[in-house]
Amino acid sequence: GDTWVNRNSFSYGRGGERGEARPEVLNSLLATTDRVVQAIDSVEYGLTDIQEYYANTGALLSAARSAKAKSGADPSKVGCSIVETFGDDDPKELDETLRMEYRTRLLNPRWAEAMSEQGSGGAFEISQRFTAMVGWAGTAGFQDDFVYDQSFETYVADEAMREKLREANPEAFKNVVRRMLELHGRGFWDADDERIKELQELYSELDTEVEMMSAEITSSK
Repeated sequence: GDTWVNRNSFSYGRGGERGEARPEVLNSLLATTDRVVQAIDSVEYGLTDIQEYYANTGALLSAARSAKAKSGADPSKVGCSIVETFGDDDPKELDETLRMEYRTRLLNPRWAEAMSEQGSGGAFEISQRFTAMVGWAGTAGFQDDFVYDQSFETYVADEAMREKLREANPEAFKNVVRRMLELHGRGFWDADDERIKELQELYSELDTEVEMMSAEITSSK
C-alpha cells in the first residue's frame, strides 16, 4: 500500500505544479474510499494471470485500507468489486472472483495439463500465476488454504507433473517452489511440516541444478 501511494501521489494542475509529491492529499482521499472497482475487459486474461491486477488493484485496496485505519475507521469495511465488461453478470467480490479463477484455471486438471504440454513457455505461465498468488495475498489479504493445498498437490506432489515442469524449465519450477515457501513463510498458508520439508529439499535441489546449468552456459561461451 505504501509503495502504491509513493508512486501515485504526484500532483499535476494549473500554474507551476508539475509532478509535486503530495501523499497527504492522496491519503486523505483514500481515507474516504469505501470500495475499489476493477473492470476486466478480456476473456483471455483474468486477475490471476498477470501482475498488473494485483500490483495496481490489490495495492490500491491495501492503500485504502491503510488510510482508513489511520483515520480511525474500520479498514475491513473497504471492499473490492470485480466487473466483467464482456458479460451480463452482476459485480462480484474480489475473493469470490479469485477463488473461481483458481478453480477454473490453475487448479483445473485440463488447464494444468495443457500448459505443461507447452514446454518451457507453459512452465513459465504456470510459474507466473504462483507469483500472482503471493501478490494477491500480500496486497489484498486473500488467503485460502484449499487453493494452496491443491496447488501443492497439482504441481509438486504429482510426480509426473513435477518432473515435466522441472525438465521443461527448471528456473520457472524453482519459482513455483519458492512462492509456495513464501506463502508459508509470510503466514498466508498453514501448511504441515511434511510439505514444507519436501518443498525446502526440492528448492535446494533446484537451486543447485539451476546454478550448474548457468555455469555450463557461461563456460561454453
